[in-house]
Amino acid sequence: MFQAPSSMKAPLVRLACAIAVLAAASYAVVTFPRGVSAFIERRKDIATTEKSVETLDKENQRIEDRIRRMANDPEEQERVVKERLKYVHPDEKVYITGEPQKK
Repeated sequence: MFQAPSSMKAPLVRLACAIAVLAAASYAVVTFPRGVSAFIERRKDIATTEKSVETLDKENQRIEDRIRRMANDPEEQERVVKERLKYVHPDEKVYITGEPQKK
């Protein structure tokens, strides 16, 4: 087997290290701009998603409050039934104004 003299090993090791550092630097230069732009894009996506979650949390809280009110307040229940189902008590009078809906 061929063995290089020890005086020749040092330059070869330096050359190998230089090539490795150059390869790593080249890789970083090529991928760094894409990595930074991807990172910024992901941060924007996260911020948008957090705002969406915050909005949905507020709406969920509003709906839960309404459900709680309806469960504990018979007058609120009656108001919702009248509004949605158009029910009225037999002794109430209803006046309909406006244009009739076309079929």
